[in-house]
Amino acid sequence: MTRSFKVGDHVSWNSEAGRVSGTVTRVHTRDFDVNGYTHHASVDAPQYEIKSSKTDHVAFHKGSALTKLRS
Repeated sequence: MTRSFKVGDHVSWNSEAGRVSGTVTRVHTRDFDVNGYTHHASVDAPQYEIKSSKTDHVAFHKGSALTKLRS
């Protein structure tokens, strides 16, 4: 089962610094470039743009890396 999320969902994921949480700000359904790196995305396998709750850091993850949190 593929996990899908929508803009505004509060999610968490594992990072090198431990568990991080944030809010989905955009759903990418086509390949896109960030800082010279191509992130691969499609309608069937979107990438989620997430803004960290504690910092201004923006992360990009597939749905399989994310866990939805309660509001």
